[in-house]
Amino acid sequence: MAYLLSDLSQSIFATLGVSKCVNSLGITKNEGQRECLLLVDGMGINALELVRKDLPVFSQLRGFDQLQATFPSTTSASLTSLGTGCAVGVHGMVGYTMRIPNSGSPDRLLNALKWDERVDPYIWQSEATLFERAKKEGIKVSHIAAKRYQETGFTRAALRGADYYGVNQVDEMVDQAKSALSTYKSFAYLYIDDVDSASHRDGMGSEKFHFAMSKSAELVLKLVENLPKGTRLWVTSDHGMINRDDFVVLGKENDLLRNVALLGGEPRVRYLYLKPGSLDETKSQWQEFFGERVTLYTRAEATALNLFGPQVLVKNLDRIGDLIAIANSEFIMVEPDREELQLSMVGHHGGITQAELAIPLLSADI
Repeated sequence: MAYLLSDLSQSIFATLGVSKCVNSLGITKNEGQRECLLLVDGMGINALELVRKDLPVFSQLRGFDQLQATFPSTTSASLTSLGTGCAVGVHGMVGYTMRIPNSGSPDRLLNALKWDERVDPYIWQSEATLFERAKKEGIKVSHIAAKRYQETGFTRAALRGADYYGVNQVDEMVDQAKSALSTYKSFAYLYIDDVDSASHRDGMGSEKFHFAMSKSAELVLKLVENLPKGTRLWVTSDHGMINRDDFVVLGKENDLLRNVALLGGEPRVRYLYLKPGSLDETKSQWQEFFGERVTLYTRAEATALNLFGPQVLVKNLDRIGDLIAIANSEFIMVEPDREELQLSMVGHHGGITQAELAIPLLSADI
């Protein structure tokens, strides 16, 4: 069975005694009752394989069975599952960009990480977070990440409820985590995105990638050395990465967007919100054009296959594309009005290859 980030967060909080949390990973209770979870954005299993010899700390940590990223294998979906303990179909953060139903003609797109202040994050994602639930039950919950993320719509939707500490340097993060975990029955969530940013810009295996992985290793080492006795450290990620190869610019020298009223998702997984009555025609057109480079599902097919989890709430259905196009191999589908930006990015994620889905779960007892 493939365990998700929602299973990990529920299991950790279950060991802290939070009611109605399911310990599906079978994690043993930590008598110190201090849990620290570090999430390194973009550090899939394939990233660890590239640095295993040069950064031995990752091999020195205790390895659990690997986890699997959500679908789509993108930060907004995965981190919301981590924060809520829910599958994507329940929390409704179904992609990087997704339709805001009934928002106009055509409807607007919500960029989950940049947000739209016309959208109330508490309504868009209405499930109580595990942070909120734990805090109500007397656990000290801290969120330690860059200052720029503190008041974003995404943080308020997906990760609300913790005491937020905005810090930007490794030593600051370590000091803040040490302070946050000085209390019995405490939980600290740490987040860094250097690996993700470097991989997007220059690709997996690039010089910038290796520098970012070294920074992540430094943070892990300093946490092991400085966290209070009785702390258990967890290290994981939200998705892996692929380096792009072939691409198509949608609507450029092709007629692929003729029935598309709104184009969402990201280069590895596209949501097509279609003009009425054009679903069958568009699916046939895209299948003929792309062949094996793309896997296509209608919304009904994707939900029947449990791509978004065993349940998709009715209120979340219209956020998902009428047609979903998932890139295979190292292929990407580029938006015509963002061609320069998206082709400047070497690393991508969002799809269903093992490189994108397989994420680590490492642990150490302090």
